[in-house]
Amino acid sequence: MMKKSGHEQVVEFLNHLEHPLKKEIEEVRNIILGANEFITEHIKWNAPSFCFNNEDRVTFNFQGKGFFRLVFHCGAKKNEHAGGNGTLFEDTTGLLEWVTADRAIIKFTDRSDVEANREKLAAVVTKWIEVTSSK
Repeated sequence: MMKKSGHEQVVEFLNHLEHPLKKEIEEVRNIILGANEFITEHIKWNAPSFCFNNEDRVTFNFQGKGFFRLVFHCGAKKNEHAGGNGTLFEDTTGLLEWVTADRAIIKFTDRSDVEANREKLAAVVTKWIEVTSSK
């Protein structure tokens, strides 16, 4: 039996996912995949995760009730590319909640939250990939 591709893993995962914000999760997935044509996806930490150059950069987190999170990170290897203010870059969208200098989260609570932040989310994903991919 052939190993499923990352995309197939995610589609199967979402087909079986029972979550009150499933439609919003699928919409956020589409926004992320649409932000950069080179983003790939697979399942990591029991959730869809998005990669750039085969390195995990953004991963869903479904822990908790009434919301879901996106965790922005620098993959498995610790990278040293913090910006001047101690974080990777200045988030002009205000969406990111910095956990550490190179890790941040965005929390979504409902459909209007996703819709209102559609362009900002795409911009943050694009910027995150740009900043974490420059060696």
